[in-house]
Amino acid sequence: MIRAYRCDGTVDVILPSDAPTRLADDILWVDLLYPDKTEEQLAETLLAMPLPTRDDLKDIEPSSRLYTDDHGVYMTASLICKAESNAPQLADVAFILGGNRMVTVRYAEPRSFGLFAAALSRNQVSCSTGSVLLMRLLETVVDRTAEVLEIAGARLDALSSDVFIERKLHKSRPPHFLEDKLVDIASYHRLVSKARDSLVSLSRMVSFLASADPVKASEDAKELCHVVAHDVHSLSEHAGFISSNISFMLDASLGLINVEQNAIIKIFSIASVVFLPPTLVASIYGMNFQIMPELNWHFGYPVALIFMVVSAVVPFLFFRWKGWL
Repeated sequence: MIRAYRCDGTVDVILPSDAPTRLADDILWVDLLYPDKTEEQLAETLLAMPLPTRDDLKDIEPSSRLYTDDHGVYMTASLICKAESNAPQLADVAFILGGNRMVTVRYAEPRSFGLFAAALSRNQVSCSTGSVLLMRLLETVVDRTAEVLEIAGARLDALSSDVFIERKLHKSRPPHFLEDKLVDIASYHRLVSKARDSLVSLSRMVSFLASADPVKASEDAKELCHVVAHDVHSLSEHAGFISSNISFMLDASLGLINVEQNAIIKIFSIASVVFLPPTLVASIYGMNFQIMPELNWHFGYPVALIFMVVSAVVPFLFFRWKGWL
């Protein structure tokens, strides 16, 4: 699908069967979403520039994601998508500045694009050139990444409350409670790591844009580029802070699991020690020797029982006195 956005927010859907011979001068953004071969060739004809294909976006190396040629400025950034799902992903999106227009080629639907298109249609985005429009779009991408990090931070706070505060208030919890929380920690770590990778990609792209001719030619674009770069740097630090909290939660959960396992082992160990003396007494009087004077005692049986009980109670009281129980 090819969408052409004007500076006033109106959008045209360009179909190969009813395509214009040229793009209108007031079109600042051409967005290619899941384009097929026909749509790619049509867009290249209308824009008079080569466009990266899906295979190009997959095969492009990190060192070759940012370059400039005679047609314009080509950039590829990894944006986070499906952040609300259990399997967040990174999608490679191509950004191109050429002929005072911004061109995007994408095979995913990051939520930031939908938010930006909606704001553009409501005339909430003021732009006069493709470079300014690109910086506005990157602002929305960064804002969406900040929202993702806020969601991860809120989920992590709720997880911390479940692990620590609820554990103190309610000591009886379902079996495998902490083991299930490890799965949640892994999902949060995946989300934050994807956000950090996206921020690194955006940081490289914004640094490259700061030296690009279309941005340097516009004061508004330069100022926006500086703001976006500062926001990306701040979010990178915040993502690092959340990652450290996730590592702490992982270590704490594993430590609590270890404590619970040690408590179970301690109970079995104490039980074995408590029942060891009675077992010894029972083993002695269970031997089949002919000469055992205690066997002829009138009160031998109750005395043996009392002796076994006392031999079990004394170690138990000793453990209580030591605070081992």
